[in-house]
Amino acid sequence: MEIEVIDPGLRPYGEVWDLQHKLFGGMVDRKRRREVIEKEYLILVEHNPVVTLGKHAKEMNMLRDEDTLRRMGVDCFHIERGGDVTYHGPGQLVAYPILDLEAHHLGVKDYVRLLEESVIQTIADYGIKGERVEGASGVWIGKGTPGERKICALGVKCSRFCTMHGLALNVNTDLRGFSLINPCGFIDKGVTSMQRERGEEIDFEDVKNRFRKKILNLLGY
Repeated sequence: MEIEVIDPGLRPYGEVWDLQHKLFGGMVDRKRRREVIEKEYLILVEHNPVVTLGKHAKEMNMLRDEDTLRRMGVDCFHIERGGDVTYHGPGQLVAYPILDLEAHHLGVKDYVRLLEESVIQTIADYGIKGERVEGASGVWIGKGTPGERKICALGVKCSRFCTMHGLALNVNTDLRGFSLINPCGFIDKGVTSMQRERGEEIDFEDVKNRFRKKILNLLGY
């Protein structure tokens, strides 16, 4: 099997969501018909400002109503991934792997840990220590301290062991966008970026290339 990396640059959320559905739906249909999956996909993208609400999202975690957000130029989408509310914007590396987990001998929990590991390894290249926090998906900085803060959000959907949605790593993200929500439902934890942790703007393309190599290596490509 091969994997196609799709790198469309800065794109509106809805456009890439449609692409995910097309690729994911085709893979699920082939699995349903017991056909061989010959290709997987990895979409690497930046989004225009958007708030997405997962299937377990609570309206109380929206600090502005949807009409107000749209007037501010921030789109809103109710989507089928797990998790609560999150924000995407320019300077954030968003990865959507469209995979057949059975082909990789992965369960959903192992897959989530693999996604987290790909980010932990990537930011380690920049001297940033990322960790997992019990009961909270994604990658965190300052685990167990009063300054515990999230650098990468994660939420996936699986059907017949095919995946869509994925993760969002804050590279040079304008963190003011997160003030519009309670990120991932947390009210007592902060959000950070690689830029904030390093105190300097980060080469986005370099991060993207490093991440791509690490996740493909973890997947056995």
